[in-house]
Amino acid sequence: MTEPDATPGRRHPRALVATALTVAFVVLGTGSLFAGVAVGSAEPVAVPTPTPTPTATPEPDPRPVPDELVAAQGIRSCSIDALARDGRLRELSGSVVNADTGEILFDRAADRPVRTASVLKVLTAAAALATLGPDHRLTTRVVDGVEPGTVVLVGGGDATLSRLPPGQESFYRGAPKLADLAAQTVAAYAAAHPDAPAIREVVLDATYWDPADKWDPSWARSEQTIGYQSEVTALQVDADRANPVAGTSPRSTDPVARAGQAFAQALAVAGNAGGTPITSLGSAPDTDTLGVVRSQPVSTLIPQMLLTSDNALGEMLARVVSKNLGLDGSAASLTSAFRIALDEYGVPVTGLTIRDGSGLSHLNAVPPSYVTRLMVRIADGEGSLSHIAQGLPVAGQFGSLSSRFTGANAIARGAVAAKTGWIDTSYSLAGIVTAQDGTRLTFGFFAVGEGIQGNARAALDTVTTGVYTCGNTLSTT
Repeated sequence: MTEPDATPGRRHPRALVATALTVAFVVLGTGSLFAGVAVGSAEPVAVPTPTPTPTATPEPDPRPVPDELVAAQGIRSCSIDALARDGRLRELSGSVVNADTGEILFDRAADRPVRTASVLKVLTAAAALATLGPDHRLTTRVVDGVEPGTVVLVGGGDATLSRLPPGQESFYRGAPKLADLAAQTVAAYAAAHPDAPAIREVVLDATYWDPADKWDPSWARSEQTIGYQSEVTALQVDADRANPVAGTSPRSTDPVARAGQAFAQALAVAGNAGGTPITSLGSAPDTDTLGVVRSQPVSTLIPQMLLTSDNALGEMLARVVSKNLGLDGSAASLTSAFRIALDEYGVPVTGLTIRDGSGLSHLNAVPPSYVTRLMVRIADGEGSLSHIAQGLPVAGQFGSLSSRFTGANAIARGAVAAKTGWIDTSYSLAGIVTAQDGTRLTFGFFAVGEGIQGNARAALDTVTTGVYTCGNTLSTT
C-alpha cells in the first residue's frame, strides 16, 4: 500500500557536533647517572672528569608502538533492546550500521529475508540507476500504420504520460502530455499522407512486456479499487487514475483502453481530419515514427516514487529495468533482474526474492542487513545513489514521514531520512540517521506479523529515535 501523502517542504538538516575522546599510551625509558655530587656540603667540591667509556647500543623495545594514535571508540552502553521488543512490532528484524566505519551496532535476525513492504522501492530505485542511469527517459511513440488511415500508439512503460491539457499539472509534475503527442501525430501524418490526412483508427500497442502479466495474484484487488495501484501495463495514462491530480484515486480494469480513448480524443482536439478515431489492439509495424514524448528523467522519477511511495512508478521502473537487461520484462524476471542490477554496488545479493517493484507483495523477501548495507552506499552518494538520498522522506519535514516522529520522538525530526512501508502484515522503515552525537548511521527495521496494526508506525519511530539518541554508543544487546 502506498503511504499517506504529504505536502513537500523544505529540508532543514540538523547539524550535530561529535566529541572524540583520544587516549594515548606513551612508553618512556628513563635512566640517570649522577656522579660526584656532594649533598649538604657547605663548600663547592671539585668533581673529577671521568674517563669516557664505550656506550653500549640499546636493545630495541620488543613492545609494538603504533605510528599514529587511534581515537578511542565510544563505549557500547546504550541499548534499544527494550524498544525493539515493543509488542506493537510483533516480530522485529533489523540492523544498524555505522556508515563511516561499517561496524554493526545492532543486529536482530538481520540476515533472515523478510517481507519489505514499500522499502522495496529503494531497491527498485537503485536497480534503475544502475541499469538505466539517472538521465534515462521512458518513451511513448506513435508510428504510421500499415492500413490507410491508421496509426499505432506504442507504450514504453511511462505511467506518468498525462491526458490533462497543456498548462495543467498532473500528480506527476512535469509529465509529458498526450496533447503534445497528438499534435505531432496529426501534423506528421498529414505531411506523410497529404491526399488522405484523416486518421480513422488508433492501434494500441502494449506489448513491451506481456500485456497479460499485469496483476500479481498476491496483491489484493482493493489496492486497485481504492486507488493505490494500477494494473501493470506498458501503455497507460496518469497511472490509470480516475483523477489525474490525486495521489490515491480509483484505477480502471483496462488501462490500455483508457489511454487509447484519451489519445483518440486528443487527436480530435489537435485537428485530426478524421475527428475522433476508433481504437483496437495490436503491435507496431516497422514504419516511420510520427511523434514521440518522453518522461522526466529517472533522477526525477525516483523522488516522485519515494516521497509518496507511488506504486505504479515502482512497477514500471522494475519492468523497464528487466527489459533493458535483455530479460522479458515479466514479474517472474524481477529477482534475476534485481540481482544483476544491484550487484554493481558490491553488497552481496544472495537472499533477495523480488516479486514486484513496489513492495505490495508479501512474497518479497530481503534481509534487513542487505538494506542497511545498501543504505551505506546511498548515504555516501556512491555512483548515482545520491538521487535516492535526496528523494527519501525526512522525519517531521516532508514526504511520507512529514507527520511522523511526534511527542517524545520529535527530537529526531530532521535527523532521519528514510523510506516507509506498509502492507497488511508488515510495517517497515529504513534509511539514514544523523545521530545526536553526529555519527552517521544506517538502519533497516521490519516489523512483521499477523494482526499488526497501524500503531506499529509509532513504535518504529520510537526505535529509530533510540538509535538517534544512542549514536555511536549503541549496543548490540
